[in-house]
Amino acid sequence: MKLLRITAEGLPLFKEKLDLSFYAQQRVTEEQKNILYPLFANIWVNSAIGFIGINASGKTSVLKVILLALEIINNEPINHIETRDILGNSKEVKLNMYFFSGKTNEVCRLETIITSHKSKSEGISYSIASETMWTKCADVVTTRKAMLDFEGREPVMIRSSQEDFLSDDVSIMIARNKKTKEHIRIVNLLKYTNENVLPFSEDIPAEIITFLDPTIEKLHFDENDSKTLIHLKFRGKEEILLNSPVELNSYLSSGTVKGMITFTLAREVLQSGGYIVVDEVENHFNKEIVTTLLRFFMDNKLNKNGGILIFSTHYPELLDEYERNDGIFITRNRNGITAENLSKILKRNDIKKSDAYQSGFLEGTTPTYEAYMQLKKSIALTLV
Repeated sequence: MKLLRITAEGLPLFKEKLDLSFYAQQRVTEEQKNILYPLFANIWVNSAIGFIGINASGKTSVLKVILLALEIINNEPINHIETRDILGNSKEVKLNMYFFSGKTNEVCRLETIITSHKSKSEGISYSIASETMWTKCADVVTTRKAMLDFEGREPVMIRSSQEDFLSDDVSIMIARNKKTKEHIRIVNLLKYTNENVLPFSEDIPAEIITFLDPTIEKLHFDENDSKTLIHLKFRGKEEILLNSPVELNSYLSSGTVKGMITFTLAREVLQSGGYIVVDEVENHFNKEIVTTLLRFFMDNKLNKNGGILIFSTHYPELLDEYERNDGIFITRNRNGITAENLSKILKRNDIKKSDAYQSGFLEGTTPTYEAYMQLKKSIALTLV
């Protein structure tokens, strides 16, 4: 399954309806087909989708909404989803998730209305108040605009209160997924934004280790009686034995550890055609490592299964890795979060994106001059 679009209404942190499209909205040239993933007919999806904005512009919040939508489609109980806190204590949140099913060759729309309940003992919990699903055969889709238009179509599934077997926080997608045997591989790396501890005890591919730190000769995990023994050896040095992945942080840089996590899981996503979501992708990495990750997903000869990288960044230089504008979103927070696709603001692909971003041409992408002057004055006063 591949996400085509998400709309969300009623989220407390957002200024207006959030509307995110993941398919290629601009014209696709023959040369650009190498950096996109084909779905059907003339429909392509961006395989590396970036959200950029200044500090506190809402990048992480947008990523949480995307992860929430993916997990709902995967029929994960809402009260078990890590990013459910983005719902807050909203009385009602309406999510519309549009996706393509390769198994059934259908474009689908799932509308899920979520309500919250607060109790002293359990805090906030969520339930699905109503849910409806529509589908259409991909063969009848002739244009991108018509692809997501379900006007006049009868629903194929409506949530019923008579379904006693269905938990009130699990989507009706559970019935469809059981029938079609579809499941999305979702890798959520939000918790590793500022904390880097290896979450697995399997051996990491040697090529990943060498790429990140060529001085490491061996990194091997031994599991005996539910205990893990880690063998670490640097070239020309004695082998070091460690008892916990946490101890690796004393010998390896944060960037090396984060890279091992990110590239190992990215490889799994490239194999499965799933999703990997990374917040502040540049943290602990140099630019070359980040661009390598992007290029792996943008290379459709390598990315044959349609793995999708979704990330946030502060680095405008990363925007220049994109030949197109529709894989980039600008986040702003002016009395509420908004996310705007760059193709709606910047019509031409040949303008250098980092220059447009840093110049303030895109609005809301640089700290305000007034805030800068106030900060400068306050520092000056402390130096008297």
